[in-house]
Amino acid sequence: MKTKNKISLIAEIGWNHLGNISLAKKMIKIAAKSGADYCKFQTWSEKNLKPGAWDNDGRRSIYKRAQLSHKMHYHLKKECKKNNVKFLTSIFSLKDIEFLSKLNPAAIKIPSHEVYNLKLIKECVKKFKLVLVSAGAAKWSEVKKIIDLKSKKIILMHCVSSYPLDANKVNFSKLDKIKNYTKNIGYSGHYNNIEDAVIAIAKGANFIEKHFTTNNKLSGRDNKYALNPAKFKSLSEFRNIYLKMSTPRGFDVQKCELDIYKNYRGRWSK
Repeated sequence: MKTKNKISLIAEIGWNHLGNISLAKKMIKIAAKSGADYCKFQTWSEKNLKPGAWDNDGRRSIYKRAQLSHKMHYHLKKECKKNNVKFLTSIFSLKDIEFLSKLNPAAIKIPSHEVYNLKLIKECVKKFKLVLVSAGAAKWSEVKKIIDLKSKKIILMHCVSSYPLDANKVNFSKLDKIKNYTKNIGYSGHYNNIEDAVIAIAKGANFIEKHFTTNNKLSGRDNKYALNPAKFKSLSEFRNIYLKMSTPRGFDVQKCELDIYKNYRGRWSK
């Protein structure tokens, strides 16, 4: 898939809504106004969650509260369309492929938790037009296996799975390495400002994903370090001016330079 001269911004709403569909719709509307091209959610079913520490620390109940029903998926996709943004969601289980393929989103996201899951990735390549794969918390050998699939549908997204992410851990050298193998690349960032995304754009990333919230004081871990509307808007404005500045204009004198070229050259020399 060609993405030349196009940089898509993904507002990762995720589960910041904590199951409140009205809040989720509000987030879509404001993310769209802030310059998002995609609004991304997360698809899971608490009943598929394996036993673990989350059974005793309250997380299981939070996951259950925040999960999206099939009906809610359709409502959110409709709201995205209404606001001229594309619906996107992360998939965690093969069990959800059938439903999500029927939902027919513009793309699908493989989260860092499943970067090792080649079976899931391969099935998504079969079912969806575009597969964004977050390469966080992954060994290079695992990333290389995805590269070796040689699928034009796959967009590998550099990511460091630390929440929030310290600036000295962003590790853009890994993004540079991935660029040696693929023309299109993305970045999924957890730094709590826009500088990491700005640098990723300058390095040639076609897809930029940042957590988004309408209010950093909302409950839930991700709301605390997500970009608010003002910061996301600043990122969008940078993206737009970067694309303007990257417009090819050839290597000779531009039309806007003709006055200087014709009338000023040589004025102070023989």
